[in-house]
Amino acid sequence: MAFTLYALIQAVILGVNAVAVLHEERFLSKIGWSVDQNVGGFGEEPGIKIQLINLVRSVRTVMRVPLIAVNAVCIVLLLLFG
Repeated sequence: MAFTLYALIQAVILGVNAVAVLHEERFLSKIGWSVDQNVGGFGEEPGIKIQLINLVRSVRTVMRVPLIAVNAVCIVLLLLFG
């Protein structure tokens, strides 16, 4: 399989799908990435861990419906063009 733009797009979509299906109580809290542990001081810059937690939560919230459409388009393209 050649490294093409479509293969790169598929890899990104698979990565976003992986982030979108993470369950907060079952998986993220066990590794210490739950909402309860985001206690920081007022005016402090959020650390990398808190920024990643916010990114995961944002992807799960915002990208849920668009991912369904993007996955459907990818499946149709794979069925049509192999």
